[in-house]
Amino acid sequence: MNTAKFDVLTIGNAIVDIISSTEDDFLVEEKIIKGAMNLIDADRAEHLYSVMGPAIETSGGSAGNTAVGVASLGGNAAYVGKICDDHLGKIFTHDIRASGVSYDTRPLEQEPPTARSFIFVTPDGERSMNTYLGACMELGPGDVEEDKIAASAITYFEGYLWDPPRAKDAIRRAAEIAHANGRQTAITLSDPFCVDRFRGEFLQLMRSGTVDIIFSNEMEILSLYETSSFQSAIDAVRDDCALAAITRSEKGSLAVSRELTVEIEAHPIEKLVDSTGAGDLYAAGFLYGLTHDLELIDCARLGGLAAAEVIQHIGPRPQTSLNQLMIQEGY
Repeated sequence: MNTAKFDVLTIGNAIVDIISSTEDDFLVEEKIIKGAMNLIDADRAEHLYSVMGPAIETSGGSAGNTAVGVASLGGNAAYVGKICDDHLGKIFTHDIRASGVSYDTRPLEQEPPTARSFIFVTPDGERSMNTYLGACMELGPGDVEEDKIAASAITYFEGYLWDPPRAKDAIRRAAEIAHANGRQTAITLSDPFCVDRFRGEFLQLMRSGTVDIIFSNEMEILSLYETSSFQSAIDAVRDDCALAAITRSEKGSLAVSRELTVEIEAHPIEKLVDSTGAGDLYAAGFLYGLTHDLELIDCARLGGLAAAEVIQHIGPRPQTSLNQLMIQEGY
């Protein structure tokens, strides 16, 4: 039985998403890698903002989205992420607290500014992210809130955090605190290009037991093990990690433990509008299930339910109470 104060604490890049619909030709013209997260500098950020069409500004960031999803399901969630005390930073803080997530990371008083991600959504629902990390680069061990991590059943963090150097030390410190208090840790691999950059370090985190649970999509797990065989990747991750949750878009998802593999179909949807946040919300549903003692198959089903809600509208966070959807589904 989970007796922790928080079900899930997430650590990630605190980002305000600027989302615009566009055509594939625009991506080609701007040399944007479709479906990936592309890191950009301040000049590139200014350029993309000047050429993009009408946009929606909404708080995002992978781990922030997951924390909001856990809260929407009715769980107790906390978040750690660095912002600047500027306009976008105030938007981010308001949104995540209004969503019911505990958030107390001390903001920067001056530059660099709060991170922003320019997300271009093509007619097929695919999103291509162009992220200026800004204040996120300043996240470090001093931002790790020991009391909250000790009081959280699972501490979950983004693979994207391996790009800002000091964040690695923060994550390792957080994992030490979690395990010293009998808690678990989890990582999302985030992006195939992120896996390419940090494959050895991610595998070491898993094999050393620094992380207990991994979240991945099909492309990321194939990249992690440098194979074109999905079954070979599943066999390998079973040896390397206590639990893996792997999404496969319209093909559903798998949960893989040392002893068991469960597979579910994708939750039905009316129309794919925007895939932004799909993996983040899948993780939210799965983690909520784990911290409420559900069977692995039901954790995966809850993940699929949460992901299905978020991909049917623009934006990376739920627009409908996931708790109500969960109740309607019989949980």
